[in-house]
Amino acid sequence: MDSGERTETGKRTVEAAAEAGPVFTLEEVGKRNSSREAWLVIHGRVYDVTRFLEEHPGGEEVLLEQAGKDATESFEDVGHSTDARDMLQQYYVGEIHPHDRKKEGSKDPSMTSSGQASFWSTWLIPIFGALVLGLMYRYYMLDGRTS
Repeated sequence: MDSGERTETGKRTVEAAAEAGPVFTLEEVGKRNSSREAWLVIHGRVYDVTRFLEEHPGGEEVLLEQAGKDATESFEDVGHSTDARDMLQQYYVGEIHPHDRKKEGSKDPSMTSSGQASFWSTWLIPIFGALVLGLMYRYYMLDGRTS
């Protein structure tokens, strides 16, 4: 049986990651969190951004704050350009281990990293919607009296 045809999903996932590049655990990445060696995890891929620290438009402290951990959420929150996403390839060093990848998982966008519903989706959006509806109602009611 060919190694790519294994039926055990765990082994296949590790093999697929190994074909893409070296596999690192979050613990290994966590050790690289200084200006001498700064690694980030973004979407399950590991990047060595040490050479980019001084060039980063947001300053090196932004990268150092996220160094050694999963920076996917921070990376996406900033809204990086296509060029920035393309630049990541030159800093690619490997993949995150599948066992650590499950911690990252597919997150519900309305949930915070602590697993609680975010303030925006729970309160502010409904309050804003009610406010807009109230103002529209008032506008049309006043408009009806004046015409």
